[in-house]
Formats: sequence, C-alpha cells, structure tokens
Amino acid sequence: MTDQEIHELFARLRAGNPEPKGELEHVNPYTLLVAVVLSAQATDKGVNKATGPLFASVDTPDKMVALGEESLAEAIRTIGLYKTKAKNVIALSRQLIERFGGQVPNDRAALESLPGVGRKTANVVLNIAFGEPTIAVDTHVFRVGNRTGLAPGKTPLDVETALLARVPAEFRRHAHHWLILHGRYVCTAKAPKCATCAIAGLCRFDSKTK
Repeated sequence: MTDQEIHELFARLRAGNPEPKGELEHVNPYTLLVAVVLSAQATDKGVNKATGPLFASVDTPDKMVALGEESLAEAIRTIGLYKTKAKNVIALSRQLIERFGGQVPNDRAALESLPGVGRKTANVVLNIAFGEPTIAVDTHVFRVGNRTGLAPGKTPLDVETALLARVPAEFRRHAHHWLILHGRYVCTAKAPKCATCAIAGLCRFDSKTK
C-alpha cells in the first residue's frame, strides 16, 4: 500500500467517524486501566456490564484495595479469568499507591511494570487517558493490518511497528480506534462486510466478499 493510499484510507475512516472513542466505560485514568486489564480475552460489552456497578463506588486504588480481592472477584465473576484478574487488579492498585502516589503514571515502562499490564494495555491507557499517539494492536487491528496490506506482520509488535512507521502524523492519535472499530464492525473475522466497506477500493484482501 502506497503512502498516498494509506493517507486516503485514514481520511475515509476519519470522514465516517471524526472523533472515535474507545468502548470501555470508565470515569478516570485508574478505572480505564482496570477496565483494560479486565478486557483481556473478554468483550468490551461484557466488561462494561460488570464494571458499571463496580466503578460507581470503587474508582480509586485505595477503594479497590479496601474492597479486597474476594469481593472484587465476586463483582467481576461474569468476566473470563476473573480470579486471576481480581488478583492482578488488587496488586496493581497496591503498587499505584505505594510507588506512584495513587496516580496512573504517564509512562510506558512504569505502566508495564504493573501486574497484568502488557504493552497493549499500556498503549490504550497512554492513548485514551493521556492523549499519546500510541497504537494498541489487538486481534482486530492485527487482522485489519494484515488483511488490508496496511501493516503486515507476524506478531502484534510487528504490526504496531509498521503502523507507527506508516500512519501519517495527522491520523496517529485516533488510528488504533479507527482500526479497532473497523475490525469489530466491518472487517470482521468471518463474513467481512466488503460490499459496504469505505476502504474496499484500497484494500489488498484477495478474498473480498460481495
């Protein structure tokens, strides 16, 4: 895909959704961090269903630690791997209190040092909470990057590196949101909606559906 085609691709995605938003509900950077940790191998809809009542009263690391691992696990039991996730959330909450004054750090290395926080989670938090032009590569972005020819790669890091190198600066702030939403609702794993896709004419996918 040429630089001109890439610019056009993102221009079209922007035209369809000028201000894309993440779909995980949160009230502050801390609850965003918790929601992203909980979303691993789970749907945003499923996470939101559990965290809506939780975040109404538990929205700081101190409140989460006071809630405790057992009660947290019960509150999120509808989410996959809820016991491990509850353990990680309590542990990262304690570390935020002890190491960062209860605040979510605006720093990749610091974020990735927290229990349950990997590169993708750090990228989401840096982008949404702090406005950094990071690109989080989940299954949707990985699929779209490879399928369209925009950013082919064998691993999520390969795709992220390619996107950071190829996405024009004017689009980088919202790039991962556009790609996630496109993969979630249009360029789906099964039966992609190629006939109504805004970027079909630019896409390199050989098996386009009609």
